[in-house]
Amino acid sequence: MSASSSASTASTAAVSSAAAASEVSLTSLFVRLKLSLMRNGLKGSSKRKAVWITSLVISLVFSVFVTLGLAMLHGHLHAGTVVVLLAAILALGWTVMPLFFPTGDETLDPSRLVMLPLRPRPLVRALLASSLVGTGPLFTLCIAVGSVAAVAHGAAGIAAAVVGAPLLLLGCVALARAVATANVRLLTSRKGRDLALLSGLLIAIGAQVVNFASQRLFEQGGLATLEPVEAVVRWLPPATAVGMVDSASEGAYGTAAAQLALTLAALAALLWFWERSLTSLMVTPDGSTLAASTPEKDRSGSRGVWSLLPSGRTGAVMQRTLRYIARDPKTKSAWVSALAVGLIVPVFNALQGTGSVYLACFGSGMLGVQMYNQFGQDTSAFWMVAQTLSSPRDAYGELRARAAALGLVTVPYTVLVTAVTAALVGNWATFPAALGLALALLGSMLCTGALASAHFPYSIPSEGAFKNVAPGQGGLAWLGIIGGMLSSAVICSPVIALTVFLSVADGFGHLTWLVLPVGIAWGALATWSGLRLAAPAVFRKLPEILTAVSKG
Repeated sequence: MSASSSASTASTAAVSSAAAASEVSLTSLFVRLKLSLMRNGLKGSSKRKAVWITSLVISLVFSVFVTLGLAMLHGHLHAGTVVVLLAAILALGWTVMPLFFPTGDETLDPSRLVMLPLRPRPLVRALLASSLVGTGPLFTLCIAVGSVAAVAHGAAGIAAAVVGAPLLLLGCVALARAVATANVRLLTSRKGRDLALLSGLLIAIGAQVVNFASQRLFEQGGLATLEPVEAVVRWLPPATAVGMVDSASEGAYGTAAAQLALTLAALAALLWFWERSLTSLMVTPDGSTLAASTPEKDRSGSRGVWSLLPSGRTGAVMQRTLRYIARDPKTKSAWVSALAVGLIVPVFNALQGTGSVYLACFGSGMLGVQMYNQFGQDTSAFWMVAQTLSSPRDAYGELRARAAALGLVTVPYTVLVTAVTAALVGNWATFPAALGLALALLGSMLCTGALASAHFPYSIPSEGAFKNVAPGQGGLAWLGIIGGMLSSAVICSPVIALTVFLSVADGFGHLTWLVLPVGIAWGALATWSGLRLAAPAVFRKLPEILTAVSKG
């Protein structure tokens, strides 16, 4: 009996040691794989290597200065407020970064490992260890070290800082991994790529929000106004890791212990959620294979809102243009960015007390740019459009339908932005003049956009989230856009002069409403003239346009 028991114990110990060795080797293997991915990404292109090394040096230098800057807050009255809120912002950045930059790290997609005999828990450890390799974790660690150094006082504070900095880093990385794994189906789909293309919009909106918030902050008493927010945020993991250091430095050991327990509990919950998501991902079939096995729904006879469009070429071209806006990733990105920024600028200026109703023209200008390079979004498929153009009249119908599709969105949007701006500024008397001027500018840009599409077409590459011009055509694109915008201002100058005259001349202020009908008529005339002038050029230059838009 004792011999068999000893044998069983020895075999169990051997299996346990083998399993432990397997987990350790798996972790080291993933770390080596991550290093290999980083190293192999630098091969084959000296330009890519130079960009990577430059970005690494810049990140390291910036990290050092940020760490020193945070450490210099040591002893400042509001140091705790700054670093706790900074930790929360850092965690938020780690949370949303995988959603908007899914292609930035190949290891964010664990579905590539579904065919390997790996168990979830060891895989979580290995992926977590590999996630700590890179410039992002290094930058986060520098911020964490600077943050805890800013609030650490005494032996208890220093001891808490030694624990708090790694916990903040682990919390951020685990949060990013859990979010990425739970949304990996989205990140690897077309919707995920569309989401990545909209990252520039998030940055633009965030910059305006930060600008507005900073101005309001310093107007209302500085950092002291953020203390109520900080009092809540310090109990939200992983910012609790920095709050724990601050509490321990102030002698609130019970509070520090509670924050430490909350940080550890949140980290354990994130790892558990990550493991559950990973298990579900490994055993759930891909939705694309399920969709392929189901019969396709019959969509014949159901046109929906498309039935409201005109018949013939006009309706077909308008539908195609609107479908480009809704489905093509880069066209959608350009439109959503233009719609958002065109509203943000007048609204935020109005909220800051520096707004004007005439800033609504910025929105119409942003949308007018979408008329430029109309054929570039067709890419090499423009040959199918070219086959339908047998005369300048057909080319005019093509351009007119594309301009009409843009008008379905831009005209109501211009009215909305002008009305919202007038309401925020509280100046409804200027609303007709501002709307008339905005519509005149929109018509002028549709005019020059049609001409630029005919004379300065360029290709839009399908690959690359932030590459909107084919190599060698950058100058052509800028010439068409900048030249067209300057020409639009010249075309619209009579309406601008009329608006200025009626606004500043004595006795004519009550006639500013005349700018509205004049602006509508001028915008329509400018659009018609531009389409008429561009149509013969489009028909004459069909081979050149096809060559230009097919280079991507």
